[in-house]
Amino acid sequence: MFFSKFERLAARRYLHAKRKEGFISVITGFAFTGIALGVATLIIVMSVMNGFRAELLGRILGINGHIGIQAPPNQPFNNYRQAVAEMEKFNHVKIVLPLIEKQLLASSGRSSEGVMLRGISAADLQKKEILRDAVNSVDLADFEGDNILVGSRLAQKMGLRVGDELTLISPNGKITAFGTVPRMKTYQVIGTFEVGMFEYDANYIFMPLEAAQKFFSMPDAVSQIDITLDDEKVLLPAKSAISESIGGAGYVYDWKQTNAAFFNAVDVERNVMFLILTLIILVAAFNIITGLIMLVKDKGRDIAVLRTMGATKGMIMRIFFLDGAFIGVVGTFIGVVLGVLFCFNIENIRQLLQKMAGRDLFSAEIYFLSQLPAKVEVTEVAVVAGMSLLLCFLATLYPAYRAARFDPVEALRYE
Repeated sequence: MFFSKFERLAARRYLHAKRKEGFISVITGFAFTGIALGVATLIIVMSVMNGFRAELLGRILGINGHIGIQAPPNQPFNNYRQAVAEMEKFNHVKIVLPLIEKQLLASSGRSSEGVMLRGISAADLQKKEILRDAVNSVDLADFEGDNILVGSRLAQKMGLRVGDELTLISPNGKITAFGTVPRMKTYQVIGTFEVGMFEYDANYIFMPLEAAQKFFSMPDAVSQIDITLDDEKVLLPAKSAISESIGGAGYVYDWKQTNAAFFNAVDVERNVMFLILTLIILVAAFNIITGLIMLVKDKGRDIAVLRTMGATKGMIMRIFFLDGAFIGVVGTFIGVVLGVLFCFNIENIRQLLQKMAGRDLFSAEIYFLSQLPAKVEVTEVAVVAGMSLLLCFLATLYPAYRAARFDPVEALRYE
């Protein structure tokens, strides 16, 4: 074994401070606590950032596809059924949805809001799991004709209930001798949906595809086609193959292009938080250096006695290295346990703190999601733990080296 029984025994004795060495014990306690809290905080923050990104991505891809094909202005896809059939034959293509998506003004008589209308068939609505779960309280057999589904938060803002009527107004209306007349039609709300992402729940309305085609004067046509893949890793080759197949008939884009700025901001924030919180562990590691240096000074006579009894410099160095390593290993272990347990119960903790504070601590309007997510990555936890141990081990080298170079003659002379 690398450490002898004598070295382990001496290191354990030095960790138990006597009454006169209480100040050293306090410094050691601060170092131990700092490492545990630093590791736990870093794991929690990184897991929350991972969960935030994963949840947003899941919601975005739950509503939209990995790849979208947008029709040229004023040139809708008239042969969309044939296009959908051809797209479904591509490798790794899982779901192909023909859609009509336009911005409108919605008026309930009590209030008006700008909304995004999506025309989609009831059968296609059920193909995506998130959409299917979002409308599970609605009988989709009624999703036809002049019936619509409204986002839950939009319904709340406009004071809408099931059975109420909602007037939709499109600025791109009919051209008459007196100018352009906006399209306007009243629809009945048959239910609400909630996907768990504020942007969709507060702005989207779903309408049967046939009704949308009629409203926008697009008979048997759609404005875009959404494609969902079975593996995101093939996004680029799949997009390239689809672009080549349609030529210039439409604009092909992917989810990364439409959400690039947002996810880049999330990634930058995640990296900055990692660097900032790493400083907590670094400060705790400096506390280990301080505590061990003071311990070496205090144990000068003991070191001199051990040296005169035959202890080598290597043995003295390993004794003090063990003291610092013990603080680092145990502190890191407790930090990992605390961090992982906190992540697994983070939503319950948020609810408890929210009740105690009496205010909303995770506003969906600001953070887009209705629940605080956390996704623990095993690899990431291992990296954090490894980094913490490395810093702690490095912090013990200088004090241990000083202890090994301690001159026993000088120590005994001044005692």
